[in-house]
Amino acid sequence: MKKTFFKITSFLLAILVFFSTLSFTVEKHYCGDSLVDVSFTGTAAHCGMEKEAPVMKNCCKDEVQQVQGQQELLQASVDDFNFQKQLLLVSFFVSYHDTFIVKESIELVYNDLSPPDLPINYRILYQSFLI
Repeated sequence: MKKTFFKITSFLLAILVFFSTLSFTVEKHYCGDSLVDVSFTGTAAHCGMEKEAPVMKNCCKDEVQQVQGQQELLQASVDDFNFQKQLLLVSFFVSYHDTFIVKESIELVYNDLSPPDLPINYRILYQSFLI
């Protein structure tokens, strides 16, 4: 259960990073007040009114909307690494490293000692059982 939770969480975080850096453009072509074409991949198709009446006022317009994703995720420089960040990094490393220290146990072998005597069970000896 724990592994599947971690896999799902890491997959969702990867998708979050992917969509936060994704950039795309939406291009729309209007002829008058009506929307003629919308394109997400290239230029929107024109209605052909621009070529018919070059002298008349142009009733067509193109609208371009750009959605910019995050351009820089983490670009840290050496100049930004001050004493407080060093202290945080060292304390994190020490506390994280100490949690995974395997402590070895010493196996004690008592070859010279005899096992203890078994106590006498008087109920079985006198066969007095509660029913």
